[in-house]
Amino acid sequence: MIHSYRHRFGLVEGDPHYAELQRRLAELPAIGVPVMTLDGGADGVVPATDGSAAAAKFTGRRTHRVIPNAGHNLPQEAPEAFAAAVMELVKA
Repeated sequence: MIHSYRHRFGLVEGDPHYAELQRRLAELPAIGVPVMTLDGGADGVVPATDGSAAAAKFTGRRTHRVIPNAGHNLPQEAPEAFAAAVMELVKA
């Protein structure tokens, strides 16, 4: 798990066994349906952002929310806020 996070943050090379799979995944087309991206305001793993880093992966309407006082596992740590975000997206 530690190596996985180090790789995600660009600190170490990934496992060469998965290089071809990662290359193919990177070539996938952008997602065209409406989406809502969420960050936990108290995430101890990855600080909350404005969501712009992932924006290029989505071509449809995109909304971003920061859920205050929630960490890395939003559905478990803030189930009401998570469900409200899902319902907001569904109703839109």
